[in-house]
Amino acid sequence: MDPEVLERLPLLGAELDITWVIVATVLVFFMQAGFAFLEIGFSRGKNVGMGIAKILGNFSIAAIAWWGMGFAIAFGGGAVLAGDTGFFLSIGNSISADGLAAEPFGAEVGGTEVNGSTAAFFIFQFMFCAVSLAIVWGSTLERIKFIAYVPFAVVFAAIIYPLIAHWGFGGGLFAEIGNGVQDFAGSSVVHLTGATAALAALILLGPRRGKYGADGRPRAIPGHSMPLFGLGVLILWLGWFGFNAGSSLGVGGSSFAEVMVVTNLGAAGGVIGAMIMISVLTKKLDVGMVGNGAIGGLVAITAPAGYVEFWAAPIIGVIGGLIVVAGVLAIEKKLDDPVGVLSAHGLAGIWGTLACGLFSSPRLVESLEVGEAGLFYTGSPSQLLTQAGGVLATIVAVFTLSFITFAIIKATLGLRVDADEEDAGLDIAEHGMYGYPEQFIPDAELAGYGALPRNGGEAPPAVGQPPTKRNEEVPA
Repeated sequence: MDPEVLERLPLLGAELDITWVIVATVLVFFMQAGFAFLEIGFSRGKNVGMGIAKILGNFSIAAIAWWGMGFAIAFGGGAVLAGDTGFFLSIGNSISADGLAAEPFGAEVGGTEVNGSTAAFFIFQFMFCAVSLAIVWGSTLERIKFIAYVPFAVVFAAIIYPLIAHWGFGGGLFAEIGNGVQDFAGSSVVHLTGATAALAALILLGPRRGKYGADGRPRAIPGHSMPLFGLGVLILWLGWFGFNAGSSLGVGGSSFAEVMVVTNLGAAGGVIGAMIMISVLTKKLDVGMVGNGAIGGLVAITAPAGYVEFWAAPIIGVIGGLIVVAGVLAIEKKLDDPVGVLSAHGLAGIWGTLACGLFSSPRLVESLEVGEAGLFYTGSPSQLLTQAGGVLATIVAVFTLSFITFAIIKATLGLRVDADEEDAGLDIAEHGMYGYPEQFIPDAELAGYGALPRNGGEAPPAVGQPPTKRNEEVPA
């Protein structure tokens, strides 16, 4: 072979790795659409527009905070607790040799970093931060003030998530626990972090009006569109291929393809587990539960995705699906979590992290050089205990920081809209227009905008008034 071609091969390989990471980045970005549709589907018609404003606002705020501070704390150095270089991405070669970004997924050739490798790593990791932040808000639907998003998004993207990302992905605390905590793509770092912050918000926010009867029993508040919810689940499933397989940070050895197969098997197992559990418990195949089973299976397989063989993936997914359904039904008795965040991302995230301690394969552990093989291979609970340590550290740190942040927001800006605004719906109360205006605005007014007349047009509920009969709600 031509010596010049041989000389360029490492560079071409590095550029191919970068290309894959950018493709994966786009897939993970598309998960924002998945979260939007999932949450809108689970919302009532008077609250659907706010879901779009929330996604766009939080993503944009987080992008600036991650650039200015978050990435530096997550990957700017190899200290145990947090990074300390790379603020505003002025990194050059200053990122510590102990940090993951010091070797941007093999994109260093002849001692020189390939152009764009750090930028690709930066934007890929930001998408994980944005996913974790999106998870937080699913538990707060239909009663949180929009203004509360802003300060929490800044703190979360600049400090809370980067701190845990540094521990799990940046050579920090997780590497010091036992033989090293295994979390390939973030069952704990991303999903449990988002769910734990959501728990802090929920405790301070309280349930939606009408969620619990006088006897304290929960009432169903159905979302307005299961098709939109289902579309959201499928988009998230697609995005997860970039989320997990992209975490290989390259195409060398084609391990990313194995991770993709494992991811799909885990998701499928989650659906099957949820179908079994909800059918046994209620004799009905609840669509929302089945969709959340897919999410639970995906969350559960996220940590083990690079550590387990194909046979283990559907088992992990099925258990994740079982956990999600049981968790949603149990949590609903005390906490109003409209989309099942605490179960699908929290409990399934815990299970996925612990599953590494059971199923991690010696072959893959040796390749990734983190921790040791799981209990079913070694007979030792050592890695399982290490994984539990990672879970505990995540919950304690994230809950403490999030609760303090939300408590300050509640005491200053306020967390919750008032009762009249909640009754009217956040679309009109917070954003000045309904997401579905033809459903709420009377025909006479719509005609002024060129809308076709409809039969039975009724006036929208004013702030402080109950909804119209067309949009009857669970009584407050």
